[in-house]
Amino acid sequence: MSVLTDLIAAREARLPEGTNAYRISDGTTWHGVFIDALADRLLVSVRDAEVPPTLREQLIATGRPVYLKRLDKDVKEAPVQLCGSQVAPRFAIQENGVSYLMDMTAGYSQGIFLDQRDNRAAVRAKCHSGMRLLNTFSYTGAFSVCAALAGATTTTLDLAQPCLSWCRENMELNGLSTDAHYFCKGDTLHWLDRFARQGRRFDAIVLDPPTFSRDEKGRIWRVEKDYGSLVAKAMACLAPHGWLLCTTNCRKVSHAQFRALVASGAPGARISASPMTFDFDGEDYLKTLWVNT
Repeated sequence: MSVLTDLIAAREARLPEGTNAYRISDGTTWHGVFIDALADRLLVSVRDAEVPPTLREQLIATGRPVYLKRLDKDVKEAPVQLCGSQVAPRFAIQENGVSYLMDMTAGYSQGIFLDQRDNRAAVRAKCHSGMRLLNTFSYTGAFSVCAALAGATTTTLDLAQPCLSWCRENMELNGLSTDAHYFCKGDTLHWLDRFARQGRRFDAIVLDPPTFSRDEKGRIWRVEKDYGSLVAKAMACLAPHGWLLCTTNCRKVSHAQFRALVASGAPGARISASPMTFDFDGEDYLKTLWVNT
């Protein structure tokens, strides 16, 4: 046994059934080194660090395909294979019995953010047949898939067409018909204004924006400055007795500051917090708030 195999065993003992994607090490056992299990593959991400020789030996000993990714600022390169057999770059992982496509050739993320596992499960538990869910800044649409599996009608919104196509693939992978759902390409802020003008309302809205973005006119949007106005726009599209999932991984904003931002956009609403999933036990960076009207 090694430190790495001990960590894998300890994590897997606590995982929910039907899950083979999780964080093995969250930058603490090996400082600045993060290790994720993605089905039969391992992804090692480093921030201002190198993979120690002893860890490299343990990775090789697993016999799994291992990939290395650098998390340096402004670097969004795809992982490179470190060791193990050559396998297809696109493959599926499972989380709580739900399947998602992954792609090792993608630069920013491989297809899913593992730290949102509990939030995806909560969305599925809160949704039911007849509900209408809007998933903004959707990336590959994991929240949409969970809501659709619970019977909700989903509207998936993202600026990138490839992300919407990826979401369709994820739905089809789980036996869902994409004909029953809506896909919108464009800027979330513009679409929220449009939905409000049209009187279109949703029973649930997911808000998980990037920490920083710039629209086609060059205007800058930042979580620490603009999240409150985003919540206000979403509230204008929320049906009576609806709810929002508000979340961010912005490290510049504390939990208290994030709650204040959300509350400023949803005055009088009931707000409750959720902790990070257990395998992300390093930095407490992810903030999750549920807003109920």
